[in-house]
Amino acid sequence: MPVAAMYPGTFDPITLGHEDLVRRAAGIFERVVVAIAADPGSKVTMFSIDERVELARTALKGLDNVEVRRYGGLTVDFAQANELSVIIRGLRAVADFEYEFQLATMNRHLTEDVETVFLTPTDRFTFISSTLVREIATLGGDITEFVSSTVKEALLAKVGRS
Repeated sequence: MPVAAMYPGTFDPITLGHEDLVRRAAGIFERVVVAIAADPGSKVTMFSIDERVELARTALKGLDNVEVRRYGGLTVDFAQANELSVIIRGLRAVADFEYEFQLATMNRHLTEDVETVFLTPTDRFTFISSTLVREIATLGGDITEFVSSTVKEALLAKVGRS
């Protein structure tokens, strides 16, 4: 039975760690929707929703069974409305587990029709987060190893280093 999944997040910006998880998920699921949160709650984003969607589309170009879409509201509602039966979540470290477990449990409480699957990144991406990449770029560090060239250019322009 074909299974479609979503990988939700703010992707502010999309990193090579995110790309790694999407590529691996694309090999497991028939269809993967990278769902970018238009309203990330209490998070303040550096990039607008349109910029985050465009950067993700560029970074993931060529993955035929992957699409990038914005969404608002509850993740499980978006999943159900788009016939996505799996939510993919990344676990970089043990510290991520408690929050992600709580989120998965709440989502299961909201609907039993959507499962959560945890994927761990390839070793070389375990320490990468969008927050750290933004901070490194802002403070003048080299972000080449953490993001695609397109994302690097956009991030450096955003922080005034282009």
